[in-house]
Amino acid sequence: MDYMKKNKYLFMSILGCALIILSGNIQANYKLGKDFGSLARPLPVKQDGVVEVIEVFWYGCGHCFNLAPAVSSWSKKKDSSVNFQKMPVTWGPVHQLHAKLFYTIEALGIGETGHTAVFTAIHKEGNFLSSDNAILDFLEKLGMDRSETIKYMNSFSVRQKVKRAIEISKQFKVTATPMMFVDGQYRVEAKGGSSKMLKVVDHVIELQKPIS
Repeated sequence: MDYMKKNKYLFMSILGCALIILSGNIQANYKLGKDFGSLARPLPVKQDGVVEVIEVFWYGCGHCFNLAPAVSSWSKKKDSSVNFQKMPVTWGPVHQLHAKLFYTIEALGIGETGHTAVFTAIHKEGNFLSSDNAILDFLEKLGMDRSETIKYMNSFSVRQKVKRAIEISKQFKVTATPMMFVDGQYRVEAKGGSSKMLKVVDHVIELQKPIS
């Protein structure tokens, strides 16, 4: 009986090691040029040991709407070695209007609650938030003071953040949403679903972490 138990434990240990190795090999199979790309004009990498991750998205994008819960859960599991930020795409007037909405929500301090409400309004309620007045009405329903919202929407800070997003989007050559960028060096597109996308991002993050 003891012999059988020992064999059972040995088998389980070997199986566990095999699964760990297999998992590592699967992750190692993510290849530059196939699963993720590099940027022709990368941003300078900060030498602070923190990996910068940016998700470029648009409120009106169905894929971004579907990805949002997974990204939210994923980002909350990251430690201080990863700095995750969302950045709205800024292709045309409506995108820049929604970028202004994004940074206004951030300035108002209603963060994730506000962003989720925007996605719900656009994709479930048919409210495309296509004008300043529509945005003001929307944020007022969320309990925001209209005059306070106008102040933030028209603030220098929000205008500068939209301008910066326009510049970065051009440098990153964003052609679709969602996209995720790691350390301003690598681009990960939404190929194979949200699960694979985030696994590839995790893989690239590990590549960028300094060797201890």
